[in-house]
Amino acid sequence: MTTVRQHLLDTLTDLRNRENPMEIDRARAVADVARVLVDSAKVEVAFIKASGSAGSDFMQADESEVPAPALPNGITGIRQHRIK
Repeated sequence: MTTVRQHLLDTLTDLRNRENPMEIDRARAVADVARVLVDSAKVEVAFIKASGSAGSDFMQADESEVPAPALPNGITGIRQHRIK
């Protein structure tokens, strides 16, 4: 996602360059691809929540565990998911 964001910011910079501007159709195509990528990530998050899974190929589970003494009785750990 970081690379995608950087490409989008580069596209924005190219669009604003008055000496050598990017074609509008090309910029629209970049924005459309970015929109589809974001939409697919939203669907993936919804699937993870609905299925109760620990992650997916795109969004890996963070393997760090919270120490047991900080948790209530019967709970052995907490898993946090982060988009990379």
